[in-house]
Amino acid sequence: MDNQITKPETLIQRIALSALAIMLVITLGIFGVQMVRASDPYVKSVLSRKGDLVQGHAIFQINCAGCHGLAADGRVGPSLQTVSKRKSRYGLIHQVISGETPPMPKFQPSVQEMADLLSYLESL
Repeated sequence: MDNQITKPETLIQRIALSALAIMLVITLGIFGVQMVRASDPYVKSVLSRKGDLVQGHAIFQINCAGCHGLAADGRVGPSLQTVSKRKSRYGLIHQVISGETPPMPKFQPSVQEMADLLSYLESL
């Protein structure tokens, strides 16, 4: 008969290799998504500009403070204090322009306005 009992060491090695393969696939997937995001022309343009903190604050007050509070400390929307520690630069841009998290509306600032707003958000 061909029935062999698998040694515990062999089984552990197979499990370890499977776990390593899964981690590699996940890492490559994340890296690939980041590359696609970074290649987006709008995002590239925003990230290539220096944002103006004062202008970003003004844009925030006009467009965001109604929900996120005058001091970005939350009202209807969540607090944005230290938001740049929770989200990447791309994540912040995507959050603003996508409209994927209702009730937050889709907001389409110009490239410079987004760079300014990003500068302000990163200062919180």
